[in-house]
Amino acid sequence: MVEIINAVLWAGATALIITSGIYFSKILKSPQFKFKKIFKSLLVSNHKGVTPIKTLFLTLAGRIGVGSIAGVALAIYIGGPGTIFWMWVIALVSAVLAYCETLMAVKYKVNINGENIGGPFYYIKKGLNKKTLAGIYAVIIIFAYLFGFIPIQANTITKSIAGIDNINYIFIGLVIAIITYKIIKDGIKKIMKVTDKIVPIMTILYVAMVFFVLFNHTSAFKNMILLIINSAFEIKPFFSGFLLTIIIGIERGIFSNESGLGIGAIATSAASTKTPTISGYIQVLGVYITTIVICTATAFMILLFNYSSLDIANPNGIEITSAVFNYHFGNMGQILLIIIIILFAFSTILTGHYYCESAIKFFNEKRDVSFLKLATPISVFIGAVTSPTIIWNIIDILVAILAFINIYSLLKLKEEILLYHQKYDKILLEAKKYD
Repeated sequence: MVEIINAVLWAGATALIITSGIYFSKILKSPQFKFKKIFKSLLVSNHKGVTPIKTLFLTLAGRIGVGSIAGVALAIYIGGPGTIFWMWVIALVSAVLAYCETLMAVKYKVNINGENIGGPFYYIKKGLNKKTLAGIYAVIIIFAYLFGFIPIQANTITKSIAGIDNINYIFIGLVIAIITYKIIKDGIKKIMKVTDKIVPIMTILYVAMVFFVLFNHTSAFKNMILLIINSAFEIKPFFSGFLLTIIIGIERGIFSNESGLGIGAIATSAASTKTPTISGYIQVLGVYITTIVICTATAFMILLFNYSSLDIANPNGIEITSAVFNYHFGNMGQILLIIIIILFAFSTILTGHYYCESAIKFFNEKRDVSFLKLATPISVFIGAVTSPTIIWNIIDILVAILAFINIYSLLKLKEEILLYHQKYDKILLEAKKYD
């Protein structure tokens, strides 16, 4: 029953994200394709306080999780190479939603004890005057991360490390939980200080690994690209083939870059910028880095391996990537995979904590969130020693509800988004005067 509800909700959420992406692309004249402005935004560096670049690293830390490895592998294993093409399509269509979310998040953010806090719960409450709906969104964020995303990342780290030498799960869980506490206890600035370092390192390392693989398979590159495109439009039995490929590719794209869910807007609110389009364009780049770069990197490594020869019962993707890494990197494969998983998963844990903290502060801006600094490490430890997959389908349902709430809110705020875009997009070229 849960699976049916999940499938129905995600079918609706996917359709809503695609149609709203097309709609906002039309009225805003496709800001996601204004590459000159995107890269110019990166060069504006005279911000005081938290810069948009720092919030980019924070959102990337949340977006680039183990799903960028295992999720992509599973998508290809089930839906074929064509899923990657549709993953690219949804990134290009939905990136405008990340732009819209950022504009509204910056407009309606609040300052609490010197820190900027914002996100969908604030633009729903202050922009739409719907406090109850905003509260529902905030509660779902807390539940989804504290009981779903955070423990599943910890569980993946534990399984990958324990696989080397049968290290005790409890010991690994304690170590991860202690490190997590050491970082989050000092607040958002310490979290950003860590993600500032982790995200560039893990991104460069992962891309370098893929270039190494591509260098060893240069003759196969052209055929691989053609395989992705041709498979995307291969009309096999409609419901079991072609349609399944499209659905899996689009859903994988949504899960990887989070455009339309509003989650990334929580992080972008922390920026001190007074020119929201700068943050908006930078977050568009974040969508492309997550899906077009990281997820595609995973796809290339998988497609240059005979993944179809694997016979796996109830796969979750990690088994596939493990075989792929061992094939491409030999004896170093398992070690490299573990390093990547630790970096990807741990950065997501840190960002997830910040999202929960922001959601709790929404209910009471003066609320002491010290208890969360204990709750998050506990969540990490529990996830490390037990499998949280029991509630995974429920988490999927909750994320789909986030999409409905957020897209509904953006559509209701469309006039504000348009006016805000027009106002600040004109001064982007002179942004140094405004930040």
